[in-house]
Amino acid sequence: MIHSSADARRLAKRRLPWMVFDYIDGAAGADEAGAARNRAAFDALTLRPRILRDVSERDLSAEVFGKRTKAPFGISPMGMCNLSGPGADRMLARLAAREEVPLGVSTVASTPLEDLIEEAQGNAWFQLYFTGDGSETFKLVERAKAAGYETLVLTVDVPEVGRRPRELRHGFTMPFRIGPRQFLDFALHPRWSISSLLAGKPDMANFQMDGFAFDRTASRAKADWSTLARLREAWPGNLVVKGVLDAEDAGRLKAEGVDAIQVSSHGARQLESAPAPIRVLPDIRQAVGADFPLFYDTGLRSGEDVVKAYSQGATFTFLGRVLQFAIAAGGEDGLDRLWSILKSETSITLAQIGATALPPEV
Repeated sequence: MIHSSADARRLAKRRLPWMVFDYIDGAAGADEAGAARNRAAFDALTLRPRILRDVSERDLSAEVFGKRTKAPFGISPMGMCNLSGPGADRMLARLAAREEVPLGVSTVASTPLEDLIEEAQGNAWFQLYFTGDGSETFKLVERAKAAGYETLVLTVDVPEVGRRPRELRHGFTMPFRIGPRQFLDFALHPRWSISSLLAGKPDMANFQMDGFAFDRTASRAKADWSTLARLREAWPGNLVVKGVLDAEDAGRLKAEGVDAIQVSSHGARQLESAPAPIRVLPDIRQAVGADFPLFYDTGLRSGEDVVKAYSQGATFTFLGRVLQFAIAAGGEDGLDRLWSILKSETSITLAQIGATALPPEV
């Protein structure tokens, strides 16, 4: 039974093949010190309990690009979500539609970007990786525009794919290469293996049509400020830059005309020595000013974490791998249950600190 994100992770670890679990759960570096630093930073933050305030009516909604959401968090773009369970991408899209929150659709999603914006009833943002010389990148921009996306999220913290030893030890590649070790792994997890076999193996769906190609390990190092300028000129809608951890960079991004910044360390999957994003969030808020949209992901595991992120300067937050764990643990019912738990935790936390809305004013 899921009672917290930790329960979802524990059940997912039991049910997923080791290779898949470690792909979802793993972080950069041999010791994964960045992930531990992120958790320690959240744990070190405290909230101020206040008493005898009327908190009987609490509002968990937020405003994002002029639209009101039903929850204070959205869904981060995550590659190959269908590894956590067949149809996971569509489960997340249906949740986004019901909650009227943004669904981040990854460049390397396992369901085509056109299908997901339709399933999410328009509540979808397309996440973009710059790769190679940029030709494939800008073809995807045009495709997202044609599909009706209004918000584009440029991920900038992957000039090269970070080394994640847990993933590498299993020989994880996309598409899968099945050797004796992987065969044994799948055989020992028959529930996942049979359901995945029946649904068809997950793949990078946005590149299964003629004219589109993507190499997950290819260098993305050529992207620079001129790339951003080209993208800003090409994209008429909202442009978000994701993966920002430096206040000076944030200030320049605002000056270059982006519409929002997402503070993130890619779930600690890129640079083991990166600072904890929650620690740099207040400095970035100061750099961009009080009214600039500032989103946050990385390390969120509970409603209390969500409230802490808002208290440090976020205007909206995004959840990532905990949602995949919920799907692995209990399918769509598990996802809906964890989402409800996280909303409840957030609401209870607001009550405990004497607040009725986010960001908390205590």
